[in-house]
Amino acid sequence: MDAQLLAFVAVAAGMVALPGADFTVVVRNALASRASGLATAVGVAGGLLVHTALAVAGLAAVLVTMPVLFRTVQLLGGAYVLYLGLSGLYALRRRSAGGADAGEGAPSRAPSPAGSLRQGFLTNALNPKAPVLFLSLLPQFVPDGQPPLPRTLLLASVVVLLALVWFPAVALLVDRLGRWLRRPRTARAIEGGSGTALTALGLVLVTGPLLR
Repeated sequence: MDAQLLAFVAVAAGMVALPGADFTVVVRNALASRASGLATAVGVAGGLLVHTALAVAGLAAVLVTMPVLFRTVQLLGGAYVLYLGLSGLYALRRRSAGGADAGEGAPSRAPSPAGSLRQGFLTNALNPKAPVLFLSLLPQFVPDGQPPLPRTLLLASVVVLLALVWFPAVALLVDRLGRWLRRPRTARAIEGGSGTALTALGLVLVTGPLLR
């Protein structure tokens, strides 16, 4: 049995499950509808495929060692997450200001499946922390004397598979609890919390120091 591979699965599972922008976007869209949440989850996994391809091709190393390029990705990712957060807060404020006629407290209108897929993909693909995580984590689980390319591909694929299990599971759980989560007061709290979290994450990426 490959002890290193089992150890990597455990570490990667914790990394994937760690709440962040991906988790927040999936929960918010799943609150709107099951299809939207699942599409967002698949989009997140698609974004991880980008980082997988970069890691296997060695391009992630180039990205991390070029501060200007890395900072550009960081700014783009931060701006997109900030946009998602602010747009969510703005929509919530408009519904609250409109009162009952505007469906006060009701969940946001579900994005289209294509829109949800795009949101999940961009949120993950533009995450500047992902190349750093891949580069710092994957080499530690490549046994000495073993060709690095096949092993790196295997490890990166494990991360994608874990995401394909975890994020759809989160979306389905949110939908299963939908009757309670979609109550007006609860819906407002979740949407306000997710919007605030995404806004804060976006601000950290846009205004913070270079993540290296």
